[in-house]
Amino acid sequence: MDDLEKAILLVYEPSAADPGLRAQAMAFCEQAKADPSALFRLCLDRLHRSPLVPVQFWCLQALHDVLVLRYSSIPPADLPLLRSSLICLASDRPLPHSSPPFLRNKLAQVLATLIRLEYPTLWPSPFLHLLPRLPSAEPLAVDMFARLLVALDDDLLSQDYPRSPEEVAAASRVKDSMRHQCVPQIARHWFDAVSLYRSSAAALAAAALDTMKRYVSWIDITLVANDAFIPLLFDLILAPGSPEQLRSAAAGCVLAIVLKRMDPRSKFALLRRLRVNQVFADADLVLKLVTLITGYASEALECYKKLGSEEIEGPFSLELLEEALPSVFYVMQNCEEVDSGNVVDFLSDYVSTMKSPSQQQVAYLGQILEVIRVQICYDPAYRSNLNIPDKIGREEEDQMSERRKELFTLFRSVCRVVPDVTQLFIRTLLANALSSSEMSVEEVEAALTLFYRYGETVSEEAIRTGGGLLGELIPMLLLARFSCHLHRVVALVYLETVSRYIKFVQENVQYIPHVLAAFLDERGIHHPNLNVSRRASYLFMRAVKLLKAKLVPFLDTILQSLQDTVAHFTSVDWMSKELKCSGSEDGSQTFEAIGLLLGMEDVLPEKQSEYLAAFLNPLCQQVKALLLDSKVQELEESSAKVVALQQIIMALNALSKGFNERLVIGSRPMVGIMFKQTLDVVLQILVMFPNIKPLRNKITSFLHRMVDILGTSIFPCLHVALKQLLVENEPKDMVDFLLLINQLICKFDTSVGSLLEEIFPAIASRLFVFLSSDAFSSGSGANTEEIRELQELQRMLYTFLHVMATHDLSSVFLAPNCKGYLDAIMRLLLLTSCTHKDMLLRKLCVQIFVKLIKDWCTNNNGEDKVPGFRSYIIEKFATECCLYSVLDKSFEFRDANTLLLFGEIVLAQKVMYEKFGDAFIIHFLSKGLPAAHCPQDLAEQYYQKLQIFQQGNDIKTLKSFYQSLIENLKQHQNGSFVFR
Repeated sequence: MDDLEKAILLVYEPSAADPGLRAQAMAFCEQAKADPSALFRLCLDRLHRSPLVPVQFWCLQALHDVLVLRYSSIPPADLPLLRSSLICLASDRPLPHSSPPFLRNKLAQVLATLIRLEYPTLWPSPFLHLLPRLPSAEPLAVDMFARLLVALDDDLLSQDYPRSPEEVAAASRVKDSMRHQCVPQIARHWFDAVSLYRSSAAALAAAALDTMKRYVSWIDITLVANDAFIPLLFDLILAPGSPEQLRSAAAGCVLAIVLKRMDPRSKFALLRRLRVNQVFADADLVLKLVTLITGYASEALECYKKLGSEEIEGPFSLELLEEALPSVFYVMQNCEEVDSGNVVDFLSDYVSTMKSPSQQQVAYLGQILEVIRVQICYDPAYRSNLNIPDKIGREEEDQMSERRKELFTLFRSVCRVVPDVTQLFIRTLLANALSSSEMSVEEVEAALTLFYRYGETVSEEAIRTGGGLLGELIPMLLLARFSCHLHRVVALVYLETVSRYIKFVQENVQYIPHVLAAFLDERGIHHPNLNVSRRASYLFMRAVKLLKAKLVPFLDTILQSLQDTVAHFTSVDWMSKELKCSGSEDGSQTFEAIGLLLGMEDVLPEKQSEYLAAFLNPLCQQVKALLLDSKVQELEESSAKVVALQQIIMALNALSKGFNERLVIGSRPMVGIMFKQTLDVVLQILVMFPNIKPLRNKITSFLHRMVDILGTSIFPCLHVALKQLLVENEPKDMVDFLLLINQLICKFDTSVGSLLEEIFPAIASRLFVFLSSDAFSSGSGANTEEIRELQELQRMLYTFLHVMATHDLSSVFLAPNCKGYLDAIMRLLLLTSCTHKDMLLRKLCVQIFVKLIKDWCTNNNGEDKVPGFRSYIIEKFATECCLYSVLDKSFEFRDANTLLLFGEIVLAQKVMYEKFGDAFIIHFLSKGLPAAHCPQDLAEQYYQKLQIFQQGNDIKTLKSFYQSLIENLKQHQNGSFVFR
């Protein structure tokens, strides 16, 4: 063993030496690669003499690297020796049988690389030299030739991998030369190798077939699809004692032949010659050759799609396709390894070809429905996980939901083609599920799911009238009680399906008792599984919205059924993990459903008051009891009592959603008194615990509802409520508070003026603290949650000011206790209208200024409401906002929001000219435009356009001119003007 071999062993066995010695060995090996000519001779010598596998592999890798990276630097005189030596290693004196497969693969890769570089120009006949001469050739040479063809396909010829343009060109060159020179001989070699070794060396025969499979796509199809090869391949497939490896390889070749691209008539003739129908006859064989079955069926379908309209080929192509279909169905129902996505795509494609299906096709469509049913069934192994559900159950649900998407698309296609067959299929499933106690959870869930999905394919009219078999199926559903109804997935899909077909009950009111039973008994709201119960509450609420007045006769029954549920809602331990993670469906929808029922004018006034009191009084009593008990102790946000109070407020809020102001204040004032009393009780919570945020949020939400339904009768409560909502509030709380104020202003307009005057100073002072100049620091935390909350508060502030201005409440700014904030508000509005990044906020500010101008300024030189406001607008707003800010480079006319802002700015100039006349125009022309370097002629044109606009009110013309004026000024300034 010389130094090189020792160094190679150290490189490939790092654990045998210290790092320093190994680094020296690596450097020594790299040095040996410096001279390509010397490296060739060194490697070829070691490959023939050294018995060490690491040394042989290093030599082959070094040769490969030189060919790939430094081929142009190889002396031409060395190449003949390299070619002959590699051929010798691959055929005449091959690597010994004991050589590991990776070593023979590496030799094949080196040969393939040299062929890619030199064939056929520099090396015209490598394949003829390497092609084994059977039967005399050694098995090792046959194996090596197969490995060479595989390496060539992987590294160059295959189109399954992305290739560079140079590689594509090289592949075309090699393929063209091989077709011309040696492909027929190679095909003959495959046949001889398989025939010779099928019994004595099945692995070698399979290797030849695997190689052939790769090359079928680009060689002459007659070389492999002929009277010699086809019988051989099917004999390997069909022979009872054929090794699985050999059978699979033969099936791969047949599939490659089937998938060979050609014109439809040639493909049709080819498929008819193949003996695939003999595979269809053996069920066990079908399951072993799934890919062949599905590939053949897909190609038969393509032939039918292209030839189906032909007089001669059409019927035969359909026959060819339908011959394969039963095996496809069998595969889908019995093979877990099948790529269901591809098969579903095939079946969808098949269904899409049908216009008026034949009797046979209708039968096939029925089988497709059965395939879908089988495929959407859950695995029984996950039954208990799905019932809880735990993490495993949720993951299985997610995966099944994904798997079902394409299957449901296929199902909808079948429904559209044969709706009557689909209805019969569903009826059979439901009947079997109801009559058999042995039908599994998974089968019942699948049956109900298909009925639910069928509803997606029929019109609302068909559901209402019970078209087809729906008139039978829907009552069957409503009356259904399955043996596995307690399982979560069955109960949920049952309720969803009932909800989907609920419009049938609108027209068929005799089934209302059955619908109510489905939602209210142990199948729905009283189901032991909390997920089911909560979902049932939500779906019941939706059903009530739809059926409403039709449910009045059943009001007593409904309310009696819900008594225990209502009591449970406010007494349950909401701190438990299960309930805390329940999401938006928290059970409060039951109260919303009750409110919708009680809020109808169809209910007699006495009954309405009696029922409402039966719900409101206990809830109010619970609040009072909790408050009384809480006086002696401080409450934490997470305490059970705080959570209980939240739930009660949520229940009250949900209950109120069924009522409106017309009923509460107009026709049924007693109801209004009851809600007013309830609000008084709820506000006691706010008085006692103003700083507990979860309670404050829930009470704010309840106040929104009370504003909607109580009208002006809520005013006496507002002073206390608003005062408490301002206690220790933060930016997020302030946003919620301003939303409530905006609602009050929009609903009551100037009626809230005095209330607003009272609280405006507190609002303004709090806002100026929150939104101080250093609040939006641009440091490392500029994108924190706090900054986002402040930005939201800033947007809400301008919305609030805009709502005040546009609802004739600008007088509030001038009230004695509010006047002190006027200057700060004006500065803030001006700054924002000129510089804020949000163009829509700037638009709001401009609109506020316009409204204030109209409210506070008389025409021309009359006496204004606010001394100095006119000059402020003329000297500041008119120039800085309406001119300088528009000239800034950030003002981009291509932006839609910027154009909206620009329109408001032009409108503002019109209003200023109307109100201020010459005072505005003189200042704008003498101070504003000259400061922006506006030429005198453009300034005069602007004045003329403004006068014309004043006479004719053509805002579009003025806007268009002013935009061209601004663009002209920007162009002359070349972006040098910067607004300050």
